[in-house]
Amino acid sequence: MPVYEYRGLGINIPDNDSEYKEYFEAAGDHRLVVRKCLGCGLLRGEPGHGCPWCASLEWEWHEVSGKGTIYSYQIVAHTVLPGFRDWAPYPIVLVELDEQRGQPTPDDGLRITANLLDENMAPEKEENVAIGGRVEVMFMDLENGLTLPQFKLSDEPPQGPVWRHPV
Repeated sequence: MPVYEYRGLGINIPDNDSEYKEYFEAAGDHRLVVRKCLGCGLLRGEPGHGCPWCASLEWEWHEVSGKGTIYSYQIVAHTVLPGFRDWAPYPIVLVELDEQRGQPTPDDGLRITANLLDENMAPEKEENVAIGGRVEVMFMDLENGLTLPQFKLSDEPPQGPVWRHPV
């Protein structure tokens, strides 16, 4: 069973893991994948075998562009995890990926959560984080062989209204 370390935290990905193993293998190839339901065809980012829309247990991995819009975010000002203390404050973003915006209803979309980093793999500055901001996936290759999908701000203009918490 591969055991990886990220910022002092152990990440265990058993060889028989059906939830994350192939996700991390794709990330190692610098590809972002999500689940595609074979029943209704909708994509989902959250773990779990059952489709939240049609309850089908049939799915396959599907590669996506990794481009999207910040749907929501949180600035972690204080962390209890020792490995992240030097990062605080740092942003965590909920990204709505472009592939399925507004489906299956106008209030739904394909959303995933990750850190928002700059081009140097350091946390993005709080004043640059805003709902509506455009992002793209990038991949953090760790020395131990694990690769983590992260997001960075893109050069694309925001989509819709932009909102940020006053800093």
